[in-house]
Amino acid sequence: MIQIAIVEDEKVYVSTLQKYLKQYEEEHSVNFQIHTFSDGLDIISDYSSEYDIIFMDIQMTHLDGMKTAEKIRSLDEDVAIIFITSTVSFAVQGYLVDALGYIVKPVSYFAFSQILNKAIKQVKQKQTQYYMHIDVDGGRMRLSTSQIYYIESQKHHVLIHSEQGDFLTAGPMKRIEAELSPLGFSKCHNAYLVNLQHVTGVLQNNALLSDSSNLPISRARKKAFMSDLTKFMGGTQK
Repeated sequence: MIQIAIVEDEKVYVSTLQKYLKQYEEEHSVNFQIHTFSDGLDIISDYSSEYDIIFMDIQMTHLDGMKTAEKIRSLDEDVAIIFITSTVSFAVQGYLVDALGYIVKPVSYFAFSQILNKAIKQVKQKQTQYYMHIDVDGGRMRLSTSQIYYIESQKHHVLIHSEQGDFLTAGPMKRIEAELSPLGFSKCHNAYLVNLQHVTGVLQNNALLSDSSNLPISRARKKAFMSDLTKFMGGTQK
């Protein structure tokens, strides 16, 4: 099931896009779950990173599509954003938010299906990745586990160190460890859950990571951590 959001303040275009999506489902044997929003403020309020594709009108009354996309992109770097516009000059700004493309009003089914083909191909490629959904200030964020360097326990919270930055979210570490251990994560210390993909070496009881972090390997965790690392480097990790 592919999750699609339509952010459009003109009902006639909402209806048109819904009709096109239905037609595409029948022609390509795919299933969509469609969510509609009449303004940018509606979708960014408690944004939950659940969408795969967002069709976004650029010109809206309260919060325009570009500012809405900027907010969404700060929480979700993977969703495919497609702008709907009556003027191409607005759409060229899409590179600022890594938009997949744009379609021009009045929207034809051919143009719609072409950009949707591209979006679905991207979605299917990304579905092979694994994601964490974490609560942060301003909404719920989707973070690819491959981008996580390590996770640090901080009492009832955890601090996630990633390529996108550091994010403090609710724990406990035990729950997150159970979720991520099958994906190539291992504890080198009671306080640190490490993504083995980013371990570049072990030196003097310290794990060296690709972000230049240097984490201690505790005596209690050393045997299990080194075993996990050896298996991962040997290619047996699934």
